[in-house]
Amino acid sequence: MKNNRLLRVDSIWGFRKKGLTLLSVMKNGFNNEKYLRIQSEHIKERISKFGNKLYLELGGKLFDDYHASRVLPGFQPDSKLRMLSQLQDQAEIVIVISAVDIEKNKVRQDLGITYDMDVLRLREEFQKRGFLVGSVVITHYNGQHSTDAYRERLERMGITSYIHYTIEGYPNNVGLITSDEGFGHNDYIVTSRPLVIVTAPGPGSGKMAVCLSQLYNEHKRGIEAGYAKFETFPVWSLPLKHPVNIAYEAATADLNDVNMIDPFHLEAYGKTAINYNRDIEIFPVLNALFEGIYGENPYKSPTDMGVNMVGFCIDDDEICCRASKNEIIRRYFTALNRMAQGDCNDSEVSKIALLMKQARIDTSFRRPIAAARERAAREGAPCSAMELADGTIITAATSPLLGPSAALILNAIKHLAGIDHGVKLIPQDMIEPIQHTKINYLRSVNPRLHTDEVLVALAVVSTHDENCRRALEMLPQLNGCQVHSTVMLGEVDHKIFKKLGVGLTCDPAKKKK
Repeated sequence: MKNNRLLRVDSIWGFRKKGLTLLSVMKNGFNNEKYLRIQSEHIKERISKFGNKLYLELGGKLFDDYHASRVLPGFQPDSKLRMLSQLQDQAEIVIVISAVDIEKNKVRQDLGITYDMDVLRLREEFQKRGFLVGSVVITHYNGQHSTDAYRERLERMGITSYIHYTIEGYPNNVGLITSDEGFGHNDYIVTSRPLVIVTAPGPGSGKMAVCLSQLYNEHKRGIEAGYAKFETFPVWSLPLKHPVNIAYEAATADLNDVNMIDPFHLEAYGKTAINYNRDIEIFPVLNALFEGIYGENPYKSPTDMGVNMVGFCIDDDEICCRASKNEIIRRYFTALNRMAQGDCNDSEVSKIALLMKQARIDTSFRRPIAAARERAAREGAPCSAMELADGTIITAATSPLLGPSAALILNAIKHLAGIDHGVKLIPQDMIEPIQHTKINYLRSVNPRLHTDEVLVALAVVSTHDENCRRALEMLPQLNGCQVHSTVMLGEVDHKIFKKLGVGLTCDPAKKKK
């Protein structure tokens, strides 16, 4: 009896139809096929305006844009790559990384790897997909030893790299920037194709400055080149305080990016368009550069520089607003967790808290939070909760056998498959040998099964158990669901939830052994 009680770690809030298989799935608010079609047409049109050389600054992620897929349900993480693949034969890729980020060992939060490692990952992924990766450019260089060591590593790997220096007074000292002591002091990047896609592991790497520097240096060599910006956020055609745009500010809170009404666009056209501070600040530099090369600037505003068509592909604004509000709260808890671990200060947390007020939400908007905390108060143990597509709330508590995340996933897929609450999917005599191996052979201090271990065990049992097979088939239905844990989870659980497409938040409390 005692062991059976320990396995009974799940709980359901809400109505459940017994004996029925529930196949509720998250609804999409974004039309991805329309996006692929009109976005590619728009970029091709822009390329045709600049003859034989266009530098296309790529904001955000090219083939793993999980932020976009979270705030725009229906957006596929590789949409940009699929679209640009149509131009593969004309394009080459330049990857940019800041020397400051190398020095700080800056980590890409969604993947858990440093930016310098991500450069190598990006290069390999692009090459696998048939793209030419021409070189790596290191910006903001000021003699950092870590950068010198990184360049040596790139050289040993046969990767061409270039250095772009810190320019005093950037971006306001236009005279110095657009001179041989400014952009002219940077290494000239040798490229071989008409379309040069400039990308980076994350924001603040200096992609735009690389493009502008190349325009200056190409002009010195008698080559006329153009520039355009392909950045998903902020969405220029949505209101300034639209949740999708506020979610972008939350995602870049560590950079202090601020969404703004584009004053140049408003003056030129009398129309409101949304951009962000760094593009608006750099526009006078681009304007002076274009005037020096062409005699006039083909762009009247920073918004004109962009080719983003995302705003025209939102089919259901309400769905995207709700997803974006969940993302803002998710970013808030991520910042709280990082601060608890000493990885950031309270200014980042405070900024996202202010953004939550602008979006007119607080943490109660995210329903699993209250459910997990209420269950934890009753149980006196770490708990978790999940909101399914149909609004049902599932909760689970930790036990000597299972962690709350593993129990939660089991409970959720059991519920979706219409399996009775009391049915035990994984036999105890299968769990105990796994625990024995963890403690006695792998020297783990935590005997409880993690999510990956539970799913592997479930897969093994599914070969001869119909309930386990049906439960496993429900895993795709978790995509887009929201989860909250009353303790910070380990890397393994984070990765499993991410692979399942589940939005996860955690209270900034450490789990007791």
